[in-house]
Amino acid sequence: MRAETKCIQAGYEPKNGESRLMPIVQSTTFKYDTSEDMGKLFDLEASGYFYTRLQNPTNDYVAAKIAALEGGTAAMLTSSGQAATFFSVFNLAGNGDHVIASSTIYGGSFNLFNVTMRRMGIDFTFVDPDCSDEELEKAFKPNTKAVFGETIANPALIVFDIERFAKAAHAHGVPLIIDNTFATPINCRPFEWGADIVTHSTTKYMDGHDATVGGVIVDSGNFDWMAHADKFPGLCTPDESYHGITYAEKFGKEGAFITKCTAQLMRDLGSIPSPMNCYMLNLGLESLAVRMERHVSNAMKVAQFLQDSDKVEWVNYPGLPGNKYYERAKKYMPKGTCGVISFGVKGGRKAAEEFMKHLKVAMIATHVADAHTCVLHPASSTHRQMTDEELLAGGVSPDLVRLSVGIENVDDIIEDLEQALGAI
Repeated sequence: MRAETKCIQAGYEPKNGESRLMPIVQSTTFKYDTSEDMGKLFDLEASGYFYTRLQNPTNDYVAAKIAALEGGTAAMLTSSGQAATFFSVFNLAGNGDHVIASSTIYGGSFNLFNVTMRRMGIDFTFVDPDCSDEELEKAFKPNTKAVFGETIANPALIVFDIERFAKAAHAHGVPLIIDNTFATPINCRPFEWGADIVTHSTTKYMDGHDATVGGVIVDSGNFDWMAHADKFPGLCTPDESYHGITYAEKFGKEGAFITKCTAQLMRDLGSIPSPMNCYMLNLGLESLAVRMERHVSNAMKVAQFLQDSDKVEWVNYPGLPGNKYYERAKKYMPKGTCGVISFGVKGGRKAAEEFMKHLKVAMIATHVADAHTCVLHPASSTHRQMTDEELLAGGVSPDLVRLSVGIENVDDIIEDLEQALGAI
């Protein structure tokens, strides 16, 4: 099936006389006839359900749909995108290990790595996504366990060179993890370019309606853990906390990563989504392909309008010809990138604040990547404690406005921006 069909039909296949729509199994526990039956589940000898913290039918249907969209072999839903990011790395790296990450990743992910996970004894090296091959090579250490990047950086909108980083990671026997939130599998499938693990904040385009917070981890099933058994003892040696199972031997390349992530990390940390939230996420997924086409179309027209405005200093959108990442975006995302644009208003911080006051269609919100057009001026909100000099040092100019173009009529979006810019 093609992506548009998978959005509707993948994951759940009703049998004769069953509900056409994916059912909500709103239950914490499941009944069995014998202790032996349940014991097989605890030993991972049989598939089934005994406690929703580990698995739930509704959640699994949605995870299977996303795995199909990404072209992966297994997936696990989490309670947030932040939880998915944490689990994807912590499933491989622990105290004394090292991870390489792009320096332009989402600020929440950067803080998770640079502060919280450092407290767990995991070392991180942050590299410029446009670094030279020599600089990238120097970042690897004998204890490196993974490389992490974003398809499209939030909010820098840098397009990550997936193929180059995948080759470097594989040369050192470690997987590449890609956060594919902004592109979605409709516009980019990182596994086709060598990535091994993909994460999403499903809160964004996948849900698409500001309704549910969630995340997902998808395994490509391609990375050979046993070929690098010395690097990944958690996958390649017996887990004494789970009956001595060796995940890579029992579940192979296709299932080891997600099974360990579920049986070990989700068991102990419990960052699960509710079945009701997963049901609502699935409703969003059904229209994902249609919405992404509209987001890209609208964003391109809005970016062109902003580029032509005499009230705008600069525009950053990878889909625009002439953008630094235009050619790379065409390679990895020939259908288009996403609906997020950043631009600078002439007149700096004060002008940007004045512009924001006059918007009527676009909503001022910290959210991004959903059906509503929304804007954020970091200098007066999320980064308001910083001086202009500190903002520039952090890569956020005082005039920067992040615009997430929704799926409203594009003329209404443009007219709203035009009248707000005219008020400066």
